[in-house]
Amino acid sequence: MDTSKDTLRAGDDVVQRVLDTLNQKIGPQKFNAWFRHGTRLQLEDGTVKVVVTNPFVANWIERHYQAQIASAAAEHTGRPKTVSFTIDPSLVDEINRRQLDSQAELVNRESEGRTRPRFDSPARSALRHRLEDFVVGQSNKLAYSAALAVSSGRKPPFNPLFVHGPCGVGKTHLLQGICNAFGRRGERTWRYVTGEQFTNEFIVALRQKKFPEFRARYRKLDLLAIDDVHFLASKKATQEEFLHTFNAIEAAGKQIVMASDAHPRLVGQLNEQLISRFISGMVVKIDAPDRETRLALARKKAASMNLKIETDVLDFLAAHVRGSVRELEGTLIKLTALASLGGSKVTLDLARQALSDHLARTGSAVTLADIEAAVAAFFGITPADLHSSRRTKTISLARTVAMFLGRRKTTMSYPEIGRYMGKNHSSVVLSVQRMERLLREGADVDWAAAAGPKSMPARELVELLSQQVS
Repeated sequence: MDTSKDTLRAGDDVVQRVLDTLNQKIGPQKFNAWFRHGTRLQLEDGTVKVVVTNPFVANWIERHYQAQIASAAAEHTGRPKTVSFTIDPSLVDEINRRQLDSQAELVNRESEGRTRPRFDSPARSALRHRLEDFVVGQSNKLAYSAALAVSSGRKPPFNPLFVHGPCGVGKTHLLQGICNAFGRRGERTWRYVTGEQFTNEFIVALRQKKFPEFRARYRKLDLLAIDDVHFLASKKATQEEFLHTFNAIEAAGKQIVMASDAHPRLVGQLNEQLISRFISGMVVKIDAPDRETRLALARKKAASMNLKIETDVLDFLAAHVRGSVRELEGTLIKLTALASLGGSKVTLDLARQALSDHLARTGSAVTLADIEAAVAAFFGITPADLHSSRRTKTISLARTVAMFLGRRKTTMSYPEIGRYMGKNHSSVVLSVQRMERLLREGADVDWAAAAGPKSMPARELVELLSQQVS
């Protein structure tokens, strides 16, 4: 049998060998945290499809293990493989609390610089996304126009460009597209990094006393693109260094572009000087795509995946799958696999029947992943912290707010929210009741920030975060 054309899951022999090799490449601790449960690998033609529970896990695996996944797959298939990521929220039922705690610990180790940093080429390696491939709609038209202005070669009337919005709406696509456009214009230098990578490189430079090299790497660029800049929250020393880097690039008349899950004023524990720099340029939000844009995305994804799906099915998916682009892609894959297993065509009836559970989890305009991203950015933590068993004052409050907004803003039940966040049903009920009591009493909430204790009326906090995810 030609396995290159069949979808292979984790129980199949080839995929199991790929997983075993991946385990050896990254080590058992990281493998158990990110791949043992709740993540599935599929091999299809020249692609490794990685199916995970939520956008945060997809982004983390893509940025840390994509090369190792591709290498392991190539070893056992005899051909190079590209790696793509899709979302299937139902996989959350496979993950236990220990694995969620391990994920949070690994993320925290990265944020504290206790791992080896990755130094990427600043101006020679093309990135994955191009502006030409971006699907433009009403929700992202302004951000796309701003990206074109930055990449045009003419000096834009704004600097910096700060793009924010929920997971999976195209922020990374725009930043990488700008960098690739810059790279096609001769000797202009650019660098694309995440906030996490900038932090790691800064900490290593600090420990090894290599500040001249670190600063030269960043301050002489024509373009600096920082993705997930909210990762700098609560890191006082890194923020100070980034402020000096920002000032040096701006003073030289060069360009800075950034992306975040939240508006600069809603990224918790950022110093005021950085906030003022961020909002001095153009701050633009990308909203979740509307139905017309989702239909265009579904068509484009189906074509890129060589899937033959009728227009009425694509329209049905566009109407009901309102999460990230990766969720839409994951739904397409799942639907096609079910049709293939049943020896039938992909019909509208099959879509309604086979995906009822998946669509129930993702049917609201706002997803729990969006809420977690906004809440985590505000409190200066990560979604992995929300899923862990850690109970610091800040994490406990953030978790309570996320659960409350999950009930208010999505169609998910108490048990569904609990399963998604790695908690039991009663924990969600108690958290929602606690927040309702605080709102009823007009009480304040307190939490610990890097700059010291913070306090805010519970009602104001909920309204701020509600506006961010709406």
